Amino acid sequence: MPFINDKLAAHQTELDRAQYARQVARHSRFQFEPEKVMDRLRARIVGQDEVLASMEDMLYHVKADIGGEARPLTVNLFLGPTGVGKTETVRILAESILGSADKLCRIDMNTLAQEHYAAALTGAPPGYVGSKEGHTLFDIEAIQGSFSQPGIVLFDEIEKASTEVIRALLNVLDTGRLVLSAGTREINFNNAMIFMTSNVGAREVQAFRDAKDSAWRRWFNSDSRQISSIVKRALQKKFDPEFLNRIDRILSFQHLGEEWLEQLLDIELDKLNQRLSRKNARIYLHQSARKQLFSHYDHQYGARNLSQQIRVKLEPIIARAMLEAPDSESFKMYAAEQVFKVKPE
Repeated sequence: MPFINDKLAAHQTELDRAQYARQVARHSRFQFEPEKVMDRLRARIVGQDEVLASMEDMLYHVKADIGGEARPLTVNLFLGPTGVGKTETVRILAESILGSADKLCRIDMNTLAQEHYAAALTGAPPGYVGSKEGHTLFDIEAIQGSFSQPGIVLFDEIEKASTEVIRALLNVLDTGRLVLSAGTREINFNNAMIFMTSNVGAREVQAFRDAKDSAWRRWFNSDSRQISSIVKRALQKKFDPEFLNRIDRILSFQHLGEEWLEQLLDIELDKLNQRLSRKNARIYLHQSARKQLFSHYDHQYGARNLSQQIRVKLEPIIARAMLEAPDSESFKMYAAEQVFKVKPE
């Protein structure tokens, strides 16, 4: 009875996981449930199984609250090309754990490209204008969280910040503390989950893929190891060893090929329908309309490109339908004539 035995073993595994989750919940001050957070992540982040498996380990570790006291709860670097879900993963974490995707402290590092911008994080040094006030870009409340909720910090596109700005963060990643330049204030990151995103190595990986697709090497399955080597070299070229050595997990998000288009479109349409529900409407797409959207997809820009196509090519049609044919039947007919089929609830 191998089939039944397999079923029983799988069922027992699920029971063991549920029991483990309950035990962790009883011994943790944090209120979030890793299983529920992961359910939401897996529903909205596609093609990143290895990353999500590491995220699950990280969430259980944070939930158990067994990390060192003199450092952040976790420090993670997300690598990969644009549109693969790096920033979205952190936003979903904030939404699941804190109740809103906007409750995190997000620093866009591309705005800190010059060396003197380090003062935007650490405050103006003594003797300079604003030093006594201790101004900083950091949202201290979002960083420190509460006893039952961790803070979440996102350094987005960290490779675009100046070297001095990145070095200013070394103590944050190591001890979880940042003393502002004036010396009168200190920001504590010990209750924070820190995430950084970067596309370092993305161009080199894309060049490797393009060469592979057009050469005899496509018949061999050695991509993963070679790509890891390419990314590692790019990281070492961009960042100091002291910086890389302070990161718990460096996770590479995979390029999203055309095999993920259907799932990506379903996710984007679900977001659109949530917005349309406020207007008592819902959209359904014929397969021909889906193919029409796919024909404009540029794989170099990932899910963000598909979202843009929906905003530019689909939403204007819906807007016209709703404004020019407000009653249900004419609204439906108008939209159908525009190829995309819209059905009011």
